[in-house]
Amino acid sequence: MPTRPEVPTVAAPRPRTPARRFLGRLSLPERNFVGDALRTETVGGVLLLVAAVAALIWANTPLRDSYETVSNFHIGPAALGLDLSIEHWAADGLLAVFFFVAGIELKRELVAGDLKDPKAAVLPVVAAVCGMAVPALVYTLVNVTGGGSLSGWAVPTATDIAFALAVLAVIGTSLPSALRAFLLTLAVVDDLFAILIIAVFFTETINFAALGGAVVGLAVFWLLLRKGVRGWYVYLPLALVIWGLMYNSGIHATIAGVAMGLMLRCHRHEGEEHSPGEHIEHLVRPLSAGLAVPLFALFSAGVVVSGGALGDVFTRPETLGVALGLVVGKAVGIFGGTWLAARFTRASLSEDLAWPDVFAVASLAGIGFTVSLLIGELAFDGDPVLTDEVKAAVLVGSFIAAVLATALLKIRNAKYRALCEAEERDEDLDGIPDIYEQENPAYHLRMAEIYERKAAEHRRLAEVAGGASEGNDGPA
Repeated sequence: MPTRPEVPTVAAPRPRTPARRFLGRLSLPERNFVGDALRTETVGGVLLLVAAVAALIWANTPLRDSYETVSNFHIGPAALGLDLSIEHWAADGLLAVFFFVAGIELKRELVAGDLKDPKAAVLPVVAAVCGMAVPALVYTLVNVTGGGSLSGWAVPTATDIAFALAVLAVIGTSLPSALRAFLLTLAVVDDLFAILIIAVFFTETINFAALGGAVVGLAVFWLLLRKGVRGWYVYLPLALVIWGLMYNSGIHATIAGVAMGLMLRCHRHEGEEHSPGEHIEHLVRPLSAGLAVPLFALFSAGVVVSGGALGDVFTRPETLGVALGLVVGKAVGIFGGTWLAARFTRASLSEDLAWPDVFAVASLAGIGFTVSLLIGELAFDGDPVLTDEVKAAVLVGSFIAAVLATALLKIRNAKYRALCEAEERDEDLDGIPDIYEQENPAYHLRMAEIYERKAAEHRRLAEVAGGASEGNDGPA
């Protein structure tokens, strides 16, 4: 009996892994956290904007002498090496609070946010790194060709999230939560690298005894946290001692704030509504955004602005490099880094958004204020004239970036508004946006009841209207 020829088996094709969505919808807990954080930052950003304008007015009116007097007024215990001017207290002291919050934000992103998943973290991290590298490259190229100082290469690398959100609040643009979260994550990574730049490149001499004391203090701080010790009266004095030792060590004192922020636990244990880090951030963020950063701006943004000074921004290589770094370098770096990361990780953009939206956010990230002013002071320490000119360049570059981003965002504002309305819609009034309940059968049952009640009401109104119409048809 002839045997049947064997039919070769063909392996079934492997199912293709669906492309990961970039700037897709956030999870509900992440959306709520980002929304709460950005609301506080927006209010702080408006105060920051007011403080910057007040500083410019104060420094460019007949009251400018009083501005210099107040800024240079010294206060503090000289025996502890802390006889500092008001301007230095704002830059070294108050900004430590800002960087403390930045440390908590970074820790939370690493353990519970977008940076927890390496695959999801690739895009914002690459975008932030390119958004710092390209502005530094732009500054370097301008100053190499123009014969300027390379000391300010780091000035245009920073993004001020509070100022950027203040611009959004002023112009009334509704960014979808995914774009806002992307901007926030960019700023968090940006802050991390700014901290590293300050620590590595702007530390000249180190007092190892003071640094050792600060390290011991941080170890005690960490040990108390591990033991579950509570009470602000324990941690606040210890934090002040750590800050004072760090300042006297020669390393910028804001590093102490970052280190303490990173030590807080930001993941929740079972039964916890908020982790200790989230709780403390909720308490301290208003102090940072509403007091520390605006006061820093008040005593750092007061530069004399004249026609000649503004002209120097575009003619002197140091200032031109800063302005171009913020306006061109930031937009090109963040957009290019995002596109390349998406291209090589095969991540597809959310169907609700387009690449011009990413470029608009990248342009908005060119608003570098708080950290840029701080790095400008450190980079050109000892040259007050150039320091003021670089500050003016930061203000001009940030203003141009804000105008450019405003124009780009306004073009798509109708689309953003529709997306935001869809994200906020809650027809069943249960406190959860409907867009997050599409897989919940109970939600659809509630909506069916709501629609049935509406239909019954419409039928009743139609019957009443019909009865009234029949009554009017009778003889007069």
